Amino acid sequence: MRVIIQYQCQECKRKNYSSTKNKKSTPDRLEFSKYCKFCRKHTAHKEAK
Repeated sequence: MRVIIQYQCQECKRKNYSSTKNKKSTPDRLEFSKYCKFCRKHTAHKEAK
């Protein structure tokens, strides 16, 4: 039931990180503050489609 997801920067819209999650326990989209190497700063990264 675990699926691979990608995180997308909310400022430049590039996909920088990937991870896995359990769809049953966390059905909503995840959001983290991570470092974007393209923006060169910490920005919000949301789970992409």
